[in-house]
Amino acid sequence: MTVEPHPQDGPTLPASTCASTYTELFIGGAWTAPQGTGTYEVINSATETVIGTVPEGTPEDAERAVAAARAAFPAWSRTSPEERAAVLERISEGLTARQPEIATLIAQEVGMPYLHANLIQVGLPAVTFAAMAELLRTYAFEEQVGNSLIVREPVGVVAAITPWNYPLHQIAAKVAPALATGCTVVLKPSEVAPLNAFILAEIIAAAGVPAGVFNLVTGPGPVVGEVLASHPEVDMVSFTGSTGAGRRVSELASRTIKRVALELGGKSPNIILDDADLQAAVVGGVSACYLNSGQTCSALTRMLVPRTRLPEVEAIAQAVVAQVVVGDPFDPSTTLGPLASATQRDRVQAYITQGVREGAKLIAGGAQAPEGLERGYYVRPTVFSEVTPAMTVAQEEIFGPVLVIQPYDDEEDAIRIANDTVYGLAGGVWSGDPERAKRVARRLRTGQVAINGGTFNPVAPFGGYKQSGNGREFGRFGFEEFLEVKAIQF
Repeated sequence: MTVEPHPQDGPTLPASTCASTYTELFIGGAWTAPQGTGTYEVINSATETVIGTVPEGTPEDAERAVAAARAAFPAWSRTSPEERAAVLERISEGLTARQPEIATLIAQEVGMPYLHANLIQVGLPAVTFAAMAELLRTYAFEEQVGNSLIVREPVGVVAAITPWNYPLHQIAAKVAPALATGCTVVLKPSEVAPLNAFILAEIIAAAGVPAGVFNLVTGPGPVVGEVLASHPEVDMVSFTGSTGAGRRVSELASRTIKRVALELGGKSPNIILDDADLQAAVVGGVSACYLNSGQTCSALTRMLVPRTRLPEVEAIAQAVVAQVVVGDPFDPSTTLGPLASATQRDRVQAYITQGVREGAKLIAGGAQAPEGLERGYYVRPTVFSEVTPAMTVAQEEIFGPVLVIQPYDDEEDAIRIANDTVYGLAGGVWSGDPERAKRVARRLRTGQVAINGGTFNPVAPFGGYKQSGNGREFGRFGFEEFLEVKAIQF
């Protein structure tokens, strides 16, 4: 499947003129007043102005949502695959119909340039719902093995807890397969970028999803999220976020031995071998690091290069960064927007300062705000070189436009450095020899590897090794995360 951008042009009005206010949660098939009175302001990351508000849910709201999902599960789990596939297709069509509107919101919430947000932040979720419908129509839920009938059944009530960096994309990665398999869902999106989730709820309601099958509750992770993760009537938690928060989710879920799928952090290596096209590899590597202003868990943030060619790599990287245009996500010339929040901006700037303090060689960017962009959560596109594995910037996930270049001595050294973090989400290999590239790729302890800039496949399994999580999303592997397996003997 391919993803095509919506043909409509981007918005012509300033982003600050677009606002959305929601006062109710979606529970049991209806928009319902929350139990509390708190609200969250949603901030335009480029202008620091308020673009919307959503309710701050309470533990009682989470309890109501779980009860609605539990009540809806028996009937929904018995619907036919064809019925569920038709619903998923209607959701996909609804997303496509409102694609420019949603892309506009997410560009404001997260900071991704509008043209990319239209294609990635909304186009991919529409593809995910359609792909799950397609898979559902051909999937074998039963098979005979010897004297046993192997039956795959929905796991039950799913709590989906999602992040702000690819908000709708990560929601689709959980909600689409959960609904496809016959599960019911309680969604808790990030309060940083929640507006897109409310539009999805409107689309789901219009698609004819029965009451209680999908529920939306906003609220803080330590309040609403913890209720969902620990609730005895929740059968599975699917979480995307930081590794620290994932540990907490696992701890809470363990009390009721529920299934847990975790998609966590990354510090992904990009190995440029000595026979690679150096120009193409470095240009592609910088782009793979800076997508979505580096707010990508699978970003290739560590570029590993032959020590003898380090000066060439530095020169190419500096030239590429000099061409990056930082600015308003709705300016067609912008290639790098702001970060999603002041907290994130401050965090990234602190890492840049830490890198300088630890002796990394700063060859582009820095901790100061970009010139002329003092308002908005902007960070300079930054590159460090001569980074050693012991440095903080080589080990910890920065989640911003910060690339570190690490020299290596030979192929074995490159593989050793690549695997020398607690993470294992993604990786890259560049080589003039495809077989050599595949050989190195097999030795990387990561869930995905892109060879020579291989593009993201929305139906391939996505997930990590080590502390990058467990379980997989997208395609058949993501679908099967939401199924239990039963053997019936004859």
